[in-house]
Amino acid sequence: MEIISSIIEMKKLAAHEEKSGKKIGFIPTMGFLHEGHLSLVDLLRDCSDLLILSIFVNPTQFGVGEDLENYPRNTTRDIELCRERGVDIVFIPQEKDLYLDDSSTFVSEEIASKKLCGLARPTHFRGVTTICAKLFNLCRPSFVALGQKDAQQIVVLKRMIRDMHFPIEVKVGPTIRESDGLAMSSRNQYLNSSQREDALLINRALEAGKSLVVKKGITNADRVKAELMSILRSGRFLRINYAEVVNCETMRVESEIQPGRSMLVVAAWVDSVRLIDNVKL
Repeated sequence: MEIISSIIEMKKLAAHEEKSGKKIGFIPTMGFLHEGHLSLVDLLRDCSDLLILSIFVNPTQFGVGEDLENYPRNTTRDIELCRERGVDIVFIPQEKDLYLDDSSTFVSEEIASKKLCGLARPTHFRGVTTICAKLFNLCRPSFVALGQKDAQQIVVLKRMIRDMHFPIEVKVGPTIRESDGLAMSSRNQYLNSSQREDALLINRALEAGKSLVVKKGITNADRVKAELMSILRSGRFLRINYAEVVNCETMRVESEIQPGRSMLVVAAWVDSVRLIDNVKL
């Protein structure tokens, strides 16, 4: 396994591998890796000749007052996990190289990014699309793996890839959960035992909503949302950001559930920790 920090070296290597006909698989991460990230390595292994995983805590996707400075980091552990999982290259670029002092160019998706998380974090997705465009240009992937937990991010990046004509196929891995059902997230480490009890209400609410659709045939979105809200409101530390029924491909809020095309999405604060989760219907 090779560790690269120079963007010039990464760009040259990727261009050489691409020119030689190799298919590059790429997993963009902010590090503090968990099984959710590592499962994406497995997702790309059979279709890729070279696997690249990037580690970069991207400042432009954090808003004012968010946890940029305190975001969990453990690069030594991350590198070892990548080595054990069979990653070929760990790319750890420096902020000063990715964002020049007079940098003034951003990539912005203007439809899917404006809803849901985009309302609470208005600059977040612009940061995501900008850093991913930079990383795609440097790493030259044929395949990019993303996790289903970040459902809105997937829609935003798919639209960017399509609209900007990146020759990239997106592979989506399932949400990986802890044994108690909590969706894996680097931010889970912030939770104490009492807060974690409330965090578990998110998955419980999603499963209850899904049960209404799958087992009882309910398709009225307001009825399903009411079920979600009743469970989420029982938490002592939990504040609901949103709980909605949306279209899987557009993230548009729906009034009528279409099985196979609709999804339940939740974002909530557990004290100061913001968590997201979703389930397809």
